[in-house]
Amino acid sequence: MRKYLHALLVIAATLGAACYEPVSDDSEGTRERTVQPGSRTAPAANTEIQPSATPGTDFSKQSETMTDQSTPQVKGFRNNVAQMLSREGLSIDSVADSSSPVERRVFEEYGAVYLTKAKPPSKAMFENDSEVLAFQSAAGISSENIGGVTIELQPAAMNALKAAVDEARSKGLSITPRDGADAGKRSYSKTLELWKSRFEPALKHWKQKGRLDDAEIARLKGLPIKQQVAEVLKHENQGIFFNTFFNNSILYSVAAPGTSQHLSMLAFDVTEFADKRVQDVLANHGWFRTVQNDAPHFTYLGHRKSDLNDLGLKSVSKKDGVFWIPNV
Repeated sequence: MRKYLHALLVIAATLGAACYEPVSDDSEGTRERTVQPGSRTAPAANTEIQPSATPGTDFSKQSETMTDQSTPQVKGFRNNVAQMLSREGLSIDSVADSSSPVERRVFEEYGAVYLTKAKPPSKAMFENDSEVLAFQSAAGISSENIGGVTIELQPAAMNALKAAVDEARSKGLSITPRDGADAGKRSYSKTLELWKSRFEPALKHWKQKGRLDDAEIARLKGLPIKQQVAEVLKHENQGIFFNTFFNNSILYSVAAPGTSQHLSMLAFDVTEFADKRVQDVLANHGWFRTVQNDAPHFTYLGHRKSDLNDLGLKSVSKKDGVFWIPNV
């Protein structure tokens, strides 16, 4: 076990962020985010959903009621995740393939999502649209107009988000989706499309630089996606990077296909992510940042902030604020 955990930590230390697109490409890997064709920019605050709370609602008590379910009493991240997954008839081994460096990394470094009080992802790396659609159907989909955009999430996540939007509005704040409908639920095809938007230009770039030849490019293109991701990460260890600027891990730009928390409908990208007051409101309703280097991305856990350490998460402070990651 000690050797296994050591290997996991080595892998986690050498790989990049696992979510969507970065905001900017800098020395800390903060995500560079580009609006995708067809997506809508965040509208003005006055287009938010209307508050449903009655006047005088105490949002802190509302939040406490929402998240005040029994917190696991076991110790450590893996033990708490194992307990959470068992409620779904799952195990850590069934969710994450320990022989896959990519899956191990996603689970061990960005696996806070498996502590959610909603339905956790059934796989660390979904392999096709059919698997994603089956999971989303089983989890249930709730649709709401938030900030003039139709957002889809799991019902529990959506209820908590709506309560956060209401509380924010009562305080003169806004919580709106970043990059249109993609701020919430996404498809497997979307994650594959985003991967290719970085992968293929990088192949051309490194061929021009003489670092990749036609044979290697053909080999990489022909690999099944899970093997392709693993091989890309190996090349990055040699300084052949696949992100937008060819200077850092591709995982600082996009998620590996099938690994995004948006697929499980437990993630929401927030336009006002930099406002500490907005972060606090979202935390009141169980929404926390769990993916380092993706500052706009919030994950629905449904727990109180005071319970996160006991659940096996640790806080990491970066220039964009605090992120909660597995304490492994």
